[in-house]
Amino acid sequence: MLQFRHDDKTATLPGDQSTLHDALKSLGLDKKAIAANFNGQPSDLSLTVTEGGEISPITPDTPEGLEIIRHSTAHLMAQAVLRLYPGSHFGVGPAIKDGFYYDIDATSPITEEDLPKIEAEMRKIAGKGEPVTRGEMTKDDALKFFADDPYKTELITAIDAPTVSVYKQGEYADLCRGPHVPDASRLHNFKLLTIAGAYWRGDEHNKMLTRIYGTAFATPDELKEHLKRLEEAKLRDHRKLGKDLDLFSLHEEGPGFPFFHPKGMAIMNTLIDFWRREHIRRGYTEIKTPQILDRELWIRSGHWDHYRENMYFTEIDEKPYAIKPMNCPGSILVYKTQLRSYRDLPMRLAELGCVHRHERSGVLHGLMRVRCFTQDDSHTYIEPSQIKDEVTRIMELDRYVYTDVFGFKYTVELSTRPDDSMGTDEQWNEAEAALRDALESTNTPYTINPGDGAFYGPKIDFHLEDCIGRTWQCGTIQLDFQMPGRFGVTYRGDDGAEHTPVMIHRVVFGSIERFMGILIEHYAGAFPYWLAPVQVKIVPIADSHMDYAGELQAMFMDWGVRSEVDGRNEKLGRKIRDAQMQKVPYMLVVGDKEKEARTVGVRERSKGDLGSMTLDAFRELLGKEFNPIR
Repeated sequence: MLQFRHDDKTATLPGDQSTLHDALKSLGLDKKAIAANFNGQPSDLSLTVTEGGEISPITPDTPEGLEIIRHSTAHLMAQAVLRLYPGSHFGVGPAIKDGFYYDIDATSPITEEDLPKIEAEMRKIAGKGEPVTRGEMTKDDALKFFADDPYKTELITAIDAPTVSVYKQGEYADLCRGPHVPDASRLHNFKLLTIAGAYWRGDEHNKMLTRIYGTAFATPDELKEHLKRLEEAKLRDHRKLGKDLDLFSLHEEGPGFPFFHPKGMAIMNTLIDFWRREHIRRGYTEIKTPQILDRELWIRSGHWDHYRENMYFTEIDEKPYAIKPMNCPGSILVYKTQLRSYRDLPMRLAELGCVHRHERSGVLHGLMRVRCFTQDDSHTYIEPSQIKDEVTRIMELDRYVYTDVFGFKYTVELSTRPDDSMGTDEQWNEAEAALRDALESTNTPYTINPGDGAFYGPKIDFHLEDCIGRTWQCGTIQLDFQMPGRFGVTYRGDDGAEHTPVMIHRVVFGSIERFMGILIEHYAGAFPYWLAPVQVKIVPIADSHMDYAGELQAMFMDWGVRSEVDGRNEKLGRKIRDAQMQKVPYMLVVGDKEKEARTVGVRERSKGDLGSMTLDAFRELLGKEFNPIR
């Protein structure tokens, strides 16, 4: 007999053919279950057990359950594709954030126009409740079973285990660890979304497969809400808005290297002005280091061993150089130009450094994933005793920028030691403890992201949540006990001896280009007044009012207000509508009456007509607008 426990409930079942479903049913917990946690291990309901233990249901409304739903829906999609495109082969099909995908080597091209047909076949299979079964095979048997599928055989060959698990549903079978839903009837709330190309195993030397993305949720309402957010995200796509608002462009002549137009530069320069003001206030000094440095420098820093696949290289006078992917080694060389004392610490060296990183063509995405960007770096050199205070100062800067200025909510992660790290256990334990102490002493809620630290130290990452609920990783605080020692960086302590400082690597925006992309989508292009590329659009009614419009523009220039005159030979309504489409905060209509009285007819983009104002009154109105760099 087997005994199963859940909280204060127990049940006893015969030990010959009992399954986890039987155990849950005996405890009255089977109604919504799609899988079960058994002795801490997620498992299929069909698993036959030979011993008792702790058991709990996994339901679709839990994170574990939702992942199973999505992974199972990926298999459902693959089965539908196999029916519609017989002979197709399949790469990998994982659950991902908000959905799933599957990489497919189809026997004929699949386009987005085919997605409704595939989705209809999925619903047909689900309606029949196709059972999902799990089996074990030896590696040799699995290689024979998948002999005609080059992708599965490659995966099986790489598995370091004597057996593999295989899931089957109807004519479809897949190599998979599971668990999965008991049958396809549990899968209702799904939608296929898009198609993309994906190299097998992410290697551009391999075959390009068709990647189909989809999403699935526990309830129809959750699916409907997610699809609504996706539609909103399409309207906010920074690539479309960047073109519509004339902010930036992307060209085949420089893939991954964005071109910024005057209006885009107005936003970037305003962000930089704000960045400089806050850093001066907080005790930072700004430096600038070269784009190209001797390869030996990158070997010494550790980037050669840990990052060279993402770097660009060149030669000068037959000597190897690297284009910098990061600013830190340059900052160290600046620090080392003088002897430093403990009285100089903390030394906060900030840099708006242009860095280049090799990204595969398939992952480039507007301003969000580029090959060249401006990193708002700071490298701060401190004594070990100053770690907590300095990290706390940086966290306060992040809070001010993210919440007070831009209105983002954010969450915090502590990322710990990765597998390819440098340094000793003692150094990593000390560094991780120091960051944890700073977080806990400020009552900052955080989660642990195990193994995702930098190769030279643990880090605190900040994930911003935009107005439609998406999250973006921007700021980071990285604690480095390694690089100062590798470069022989020292300071003279109050004891007269030489000591090695601790180095803090830190960004707030992260990449200014990427942060701009996030802001474009967050605001849907309707930037707050202080950040808008054009703050005031002057709209003369006729040519006879152009001279007054020019006077106003000159005056606004003196006020530090960015303005444009719409001097086109168009009707007034068209000019106002176009300014509204360009999301300009204020539109000023000027005609005979305004010219004679030295007034302006004011329209605000969200409030509409505010009526006639004197120039002094309008200036006072602008003075009430939030502006963190005033």
